[in-house]
Amino acid sequence: MLRYHTIPVTAFEQNCSIVWCDETKEATAIDPGGEAARIEETAKKLGLRLTQLWLTHAHIDHVGGAGALAGKLGIPIIGPHEADKYWLDGLAKQAAFFNFEEDPLPFTPARWLKEGDTLTLGKSSVRVHHTPGHTPGHVIFHAQAEKLVFVGDLLFAGSVGRTDFPGGSWPELEASIKRHLWPLPEDTTFIPGHGPAGTIGHEKRSNQFVGERA
Repeated sequence: MLRYHTIPVTAFEQNCSIVWCDETKEATAIDPGGEAARIEETAKKLGLRLTQLWLTHAHIDHVGGAGALAGKLGIPIIGPHEADKYWLDGLAKQAAFFNFEEDPLPFTPARWLKEGDTLTLGKSSVRVHHTPGHTPGHVIFHAQAEKLVFVGDLLFAGSVGRTDFPGGSWPELEASIKRHLWPLPEDTTFIPGHGPAGTIGHEKRSNQFVGERA
């Protein structure tokens, strides 16, 4: 059984989700965008052992703390899809452009992800879906048994990810949501990269950009 605890990090209020196997207490941090020490301390307070880091995409507010956290703990960084490599190659430029408060450590993921991959956390697993649109290499993590999906900046409560950054595409974003999120059970909880969580059914009916009324 997977459980999660989400904490907003950095001035961007980016949701870093600490996810763990309730039986083994093995944990990952999804999108450790910054404040690496705070993420580590939160995991310790929860009685967890961080064994890996997962990234939905390579924007600075989602990866800014990954290099420091992985380096200190000696754990692998997994994801996103390799189509986001150019964002990671330009990590220092991203930090300067967005006036990022921290100096991010460069890194190369131990593993790039692709559509249909499975990630294991303790005795639980999640399925990976490649969902371009916000960035070309954006991925999401679906925990089917728990009816949870970690969607990064693909979908928000009442909104969607922006597509005006280099590599963004509105047609691809819309297609990714309709292909990978709308078919999920309506009571599936989605955890976005910013803002509150919601349910797939509610967004499918009411989202002003991609819902049934859009």
